[in-house]
Amino acid sequence: MLQRLNPSSAPAPFSRYSQAVVAPEGYRWLHISGQVGCDRDRNIPAGFAPQAELAWGNLLGILKESGFEPGDLVKVTQLLTDAKDVPASRTIRDRMLGPVEPASTLMIVAGLAAPALCFEVEAIAARPAGAGRSGA
Repeated sequence: MLQRLNPSSAPAPFSRYSQAVVAPEGYRWLHISGQVGCDRDRNIPAGFAPQAELAWGNLLGILKESGFEPGDLVKVTQLLTDAKDVPASRTIRDRMLGPVEPASTLMIVAGLAAPALCFEVEAIAARPAGAGRSGA
């Protein structure tokens, strides 16, 4: 089982995430590339919230297709192009992940791979070897 840590030697998290996550020996790892707010036809909606919803949906879909669950998330990294979207980002992340609190990094960046993109999320997950499918 993943051990989520918020040690007293570090400041409390600013929102719902863990300062560290430990995966025990014998776990299988999944690294998910950055997912952006586009649909399967590569349509990019205007605005932060629709893009963030799609990006998280894409990430969670890959997680599921690979035989993992949201509770297996060890680390997520979110990239935003505008600091004003931080509160909305936290709200959407919390809704999409439910009670799961992976380690988390949020960065404000000058731009992403396409000018229309304003959000990207990548993740690392781990689960016991032999649990779930072996992946695609």
